[in-house]
Amino acid sequence: MTPELRDRLSPFRGKAIARGIPGEDVERWLGLARPCATLGQGGDGEVVGRFGGPLWLPPGVEQPFHPFVAALDFAALPIGATDLPLPPDGQLLLFAVPEDDGDYGSRGSAVYLPAGAEVEERDRYAWGLAGIEEYRRMVEAFPQGELRATVDVSLPYHRAVELTGEPWSEPLPGHPRAGELVEVWDEVRGDVASWGPLQLGGYASEEAVYTDPVAGVVLCAREEAKAGRWDGPVSDDVADWVLLADWSPGIEGREGATVHWAIQRADLVARRFERTFTTVYWNP
Repeated sequence: MTPELRDRLSPFRGKAIARGIPGEDVERWLGLARPCATLGQGGDGEVVGRFGGPLWLPPGVEQPFHPFVAALDFAALPIGATDLPLPPDGQLLLFAVPEDDGDYGSRGSAVYLPAGAEVEERDRYAWGLAGIEEYRRMVEAFPQGELRATVDVSLPYHRAVELTGEPWSEPLPGHPRAGELVEVWDEVRGDVASWGPLQLGGYASEEAVYTDPVAGVVLCAREEAKAGRWDGPVSDDVADWVLLADWSPGIEGREGATVHWAIQRADLVARRFERTFTTVYWNP
C-alpha cells in the first residue's frame, strides 16, 4: 500500500474515530487495505482493455461455455494497481453469465493470452446457451467499449466468518468492531474511491454482504471438486484465494447482480487462469 493510497483513507480513519471506535481497532482494520483497479468507461484513466468487441483465442483452444465479457491488457495497467501477482503482459479474457440457478457450478471462466500468442477470431456469440432467446437477449445487452483504469484502495465489505455451530458466525478474527468499521466504509467509500462496473483485485462486494463473497467461491469450488466436476486440489482456507475480478453488469433484468472471479493464489502465480472459479450473487 503506497503512502498516497493510505492518505486517501484519512476520511475513513477520522469518521471511525469520531464514532468512538478505538484507534487501535481502526489501525488494525486499515492494515487490511488493498490496492485495486477500478475499470469503467468514463474518466481520463489509461485504456487497459474493453468490454466486448471481437473475441480472439489461440487455435485449438476450446471456446468457453459462458459468454465473453471483457479483455484486459496487463501491460497497460498502472504500476501498483493491485497487489495480485499478475503477469507483466498478455491479456486476461473474462467470461460469465450473470445468473445464479442455485447449484454450485462455476458461472464463468478466465483465459490468459500470453503476449505474442497466435490467435484467431471466434464468434463471440457462439457460447453454450446462445440458442435460448432469453439468454441471447441478456448477452446482447452486455456493455461494449473501452475500459479505463483508476488506481483505488479497497477495504473489506464483509464483517463476519461462518461457524459450523452456534452462534453460526462471529466477527472477523482480530476485529471485534468489524460491523461498525464496515458501516463507516459504506458511508465514506464514495469520497475515497471511484466506482466502475469492473474491479480488478481488492475485496469482493455485492448487493448484501455479511461474509466474504470469496468464501462463497471456496465453498462452491470445494463442492464441485467433491462431485468430480472440478479438478483439485481445492484449499478450504479462504486465505489461499484472491479476488481476481468483480463485475456489476447493470443490465436490465439482472439488476443487483454481481459476478465474482476468484482463484487460488498458487494457481495465479503459476498462471493457471483456467482454474479461476466464478460465482454470481443475484437476488431477483
